[in-house]
Amino acid sequence: MQIIPNFEWPYLPILVRLSLALALGLFVGLERERRGKEAGLRTFGFVALLGALGGLLGEGFSLLAIILVGLLVVFLNIQTLLAGQGTELTTSAALLVTGIAGVLCGQGHTLTPAAVAVLTAALLAWKQSLSSFTLGLSEAELRSAILLAILAFVIYPALPQGSIDSWGAIDPREAWITVILIAGIGFINYVLWKLYGTRGIELAGFLSGLVNSSVTVSELAARVRETQGQLSEVAYRGIVLATAAMLLRNAALLAILAPRVLLASILSLVFMLLACGAFILRAANPEESVAESKVPLLKLESPFSLYSTLKFGALFLLIQVAGVAAQRTVGNYGVYAVSLFGGMFSSASAVAAVGGLFTRGTVTGMSAALCAVIASLASALVDLPLVTRARNRRLTKRFFRVTTVIVLVGLAGVLVQAALLPAWAGH
Repeated sequence: MQIIPNFEWPYLPILVRLSLALALGLFVGLERERRGKEAGLRTFGFVALLGALGGLLGEGFSLLAIILVGLLVVFLNIQTLLAGQGTELTTSAALLVTGIAGVLCGQGHTLTPAAVAVLTAALLAWKQSLSSFTLGLSEAELRSAILLAILAFVIYPALPQGSIDSWGAIDPREAWITVILIAGIGFINYVLWKLYGTRGIELAGFLSGLVNSSVTVSELAARVRETQGQLSEVAYRGIVLATAAMLLRNAALLAILAPRVLLASILSLVFMLLACGAFILRAANPEESVAESKVPLLKLESPFSLYSTLKFGALFLLIQVAGVAAQRTVGNYGVYAVSLFGGMFSSASAVAAVGGLFTRGTVTGMSAALCAVIASLASALVDLPLVTRARNRRLTKRFFRVTTVIVLVGLAGVLVQAALLPAWAGH
């Protein structure tokens, strides 16, 4: 007679899985309960537990649990339709997602179902914000978002791998992913600017400066001229904040593309940011307020239009190829000159190109860091003539002082870091 062994589930691990599923179900159901939905706290808790039990029992029971949740969704919608309240599509989708998250809990997953539950609750809670943002999107902005997805997930995988030239300067995939990164960061900042940029000139200047600092400076200067200098104080702070935002964006690009170059230029970037912060604090006036109607409407276009994408790509490739050619012919001084001119047109593209040159070993860490600082300083210098559009002598003089200090402390940071870390010159 064959004795079939008696398998027992370990009590504590099973209890942990069920408790996690219940907690996640209650977390999502809390939002539905608050909105007075038919499926609320208890329903979502039961659905998550049902999914967890299915995950514990095996694949067949997991499928059965999802089917049962589907039947519950059908009955829920039938009831709401009979009551004349319409369908509950959002709640139904949340129930199905919660059931699947429960299955994952039953199978032993922790972070994945927790992340799914948090995202589900966020989507439910941010209904009004998401709806307002969606309705506020223009057709061009919607096309920009679709273009981002096409370029990232359709075109990028089809590009050839590796360099396609004898110098190793042109790598289609590397160039494309860099362009997507630059424009993607700009697009996210643009979305933030759309959501919060009209709450104040300073905030608008900072958020739009993350997208394009030169356009921001030009627009703020124009608003000062239109108001005959009435907005000069807050516009000045907005312009300095836009410059600081440009520096932060370039630092973020280096952190992603070439972290060692960021470390080699960190003192310069920190010194320049501290200088911007000092000027902002010195100009701060807590008693000064600007009415919402006086907040300037910055005419900032989405950075992920087809034109912007091609411009970023062309500038990136041009700077990278020119940098390789300059380094081979006249050495590092040629790369510095290329970074200077590139920074005048797009410091983001120039910084990204320098990061690529360092990654390939074309330039050393210290040279790449100096190139990144030069590109950032060139962008700040280009803003100076734009400020003169305000036709406000005091604003022009103040920003001239800001630019001068930023240039001096930026170069001083490079010298100090080169002295402190001489080994960088050869790496």
